[in-house]
Amino acid sequence: MNPLAHLLEQYPALVVDGALATELERRGCDLRDLLWSARALIETPDLIRQVHEDYFAAGADIAITASYQATIDGFIRHGLNRKESIDLLQRSVRLAREARDAFWAEPTHRGGRPRPLVAASIGPYGAFLADGSEYRGDYGLSEAQLIDFHRPRMAALLAAGPDLLACETIPCFSEARALARLLTEFPAAWAWISFSARDGAHLCHGETLAECATWLDACPQVAAVGINCTAPQYLPALIQSARTVTNKPIVVYPNSGETWQAESHCWHGVSTSAAFAAEAADWYAGGARLIGGCCRTTPDHIRAVAAWVRRLPRLNHKST
Repeated sequence: MNPLAHLLEQYPALVVDGALATELERRGCDLRDLLWSARALIETPDLIRQVHEDYFAAGADIAITASYQATIDGFIRHGLNRKESIDLLQRSVRLAREARDAFWAEPTHRGGRPRPLVAASIGPYGAFLADGSEYRGDYGLSEAQLIDFHRPRMAALLAAGPDLLACETIPCFSEARALARLLTEFPAAWAWISFSARDGAHLCHGETLAECATWLDACPQVAAVGINCTAPQYLPALIQSARTVTNKPIVVYPNSGETWQAESHCWHGVSTSAAFAAEAADWYAGGARLIGGCCRTTPDHIRAVAAWVRRLPRLNHKST
């Protein structure tokens, strides 16, 4: 059963959690490594679980696991063997599930919201390369090669029992096609596919979101289509372009609104949780039904979004 469709029959919108890597850094983690946030799976797994718990407490209905930059090849490059690498991938799902189950075990947490879901993150091939190509998509690989790369990670994550996959920050159409085709090898699995965009119409690689969403609309295992790790000002136009070509739910979780300055190696600008929630209301009005945050968003951002979402009228009062 499609886990998103089931909940969206009852709730007008679902709240996705916020940033993981930048939140770990905010709490003292040193992620200056080719593994980035996946390094914390080795060194500080309890902190990952705590971040998940804090996002659930803030109102998140969906947690995205710490596997964005976690790959078997990447862990082996780090010095681990294949079994250890698979174990770490599956640890990412287990940490999120443990946090969810502990949160939901408290009856006072259940009012007016669904039992949260766990979405296992699958980042793009460029995240493994750790050379910035995840924001370009210029890999020079065929779809078949991309399928071969993603297959062992997808198999390992699904074996750990997430509710669905979050194929996220995808910069190019060819990688989205590869992931959707690979998904058919796991017929019981569901996934959303969300892209990174360079403006209000185009993916980072240059294809239009409308072109991609049109193609994905025919993929039955793709539960939602959308945008993440993108400047929030581009979302209204991107949501509109997707909404006109697909009936699938639209998922959006943009960056905070701050901008990364490569020269100074720091973030610039200001992002407030109240302003982010106000923009989220506009994304919902435009057609987004799963709303959260990416880089530099925090539990405070998600708390503000969730407070607004909880005020929307329920569609159906069946128990979840």
